[in-house]
Formats: sequence, structure tokens, C-alpha cells
Amino acid sequence: MGEAKLSLISESAYLAGEELPGLRHEYVRGETFAMTGASKAHGTIVGNIFAVIRAHLRGTPCRTWAADMKVHVESAGAYYYPDVVVTCSERDLAADAPQNHLAAPRVVVEVLSPGTEKVDRREKWMNYRQLPSLREYVLVDQERQWAEVFRRGEEGWLHEIILPGETLPLRSLDMRLSMDDIYEAATVPRTAKKDDS
Repeated sequence: MGEAKLSLISESAYLAGEELPGLRHEYVRGETFAMTGASKAHGTIVGNIFAVIRAHLRGTPCRTWAADMKVHVESAGAYYYPDVVVTCSERDLAADAPQNHLAAPRVVVEVLSPGTEKVDRREKWMNYRQLPSLREYVLVDQERQWAEVFRRGEEGWLHEIILPGETLPLRSLDMRLSMDDIYEAATVPRTAKKDDS
């Protein structure tokens, strides 16, 4: 039997392709991965998080985007589309900075889905934390009220779990998001469905 040959594309070809209308893709070392559609709960949670962060950042030098802004992890040869991303970097916000991606995010939020959870928890987490600018990586479950924050500390990364009724601290932005605000109108149960609660 013959082996299937993997067809890799260049970074410049990937970036040019992403400017065209149609399906979006993430990119890792020459391979592209199509982005799938989101559920209503996923879209609602992303919108809620984005709205609260955007309102908090008004009048500051930081900016936030939801779903359509890529993050470039140069050391991993990767471009990802996080669900919500915040940058406060002059490098990212300068007039002559690339308009289709960020290189120095401060906060990255991924809303977990059954199809993406393993990638968000492993590959993306391992690559995102290579970014010196990143202070907080947030994972939010779309099937139950549950969130996790990985926060860069003086001695490495700290991990915090946030449960229903609690608030999710984003210390690098000097703000807190209530779980009620995150899950507003998302029809997600407060009680866990998984074995780890």
C-alpha cells in the first residue's frame, strides 16, 4: 500500500487564503485545520465574555476581539483563532501592525466544545504559554457552569477552577467576571455533567 502524502502550505499562502471569504482555518507548521460551526450555547458564552471585557476595557490602551482575530505563536509556527483575545501591546495596536493577527496577547479565552476540548487543553495550551506576553489562559465549558484559569505567576503557571455562583478573576485586566454573566441566556446547567465534580 502507498502512503498518503501530506500537502503542506507556506505561511504566506495560508495568510493570503484566510483573507478570502469562506471557511476559516487554523495553521500549525504547514498544516491547516478547518474551523467548525459553533452551537448556540457556545456563541452566547463567547458573546457574553466579549461584551463584559470590552465594556471594562473602554478608555484603556487594551483591545479585545471575539472569534475572528488570529493569534500568531511564532515559536510553534502556528496561527489560532481564540474565542476571545485581549492585547495591550503597542506592537499589536500600532498603525503599521498586521491587521489580521496578534503576536502579543495578554488574555486568551477558549470556550470548550466536545470536538475542540483536547486541542484547547493540550496543543493550544502548550503553544500559547510560549508567548511571553500571555498572563492568563481561560477555559470555559459550554455544557456546564465551569471555568478554569491558568495564570502566569512568579514561579510558573497557577491553576484555578471557578464554579457556579463564583467570579472569574482576570487579574491582568484588573477585573472579575461573574459566572452568571458568562452563562447569561446560554441555557447551561449549573450542575456538572462530568465525572470530575
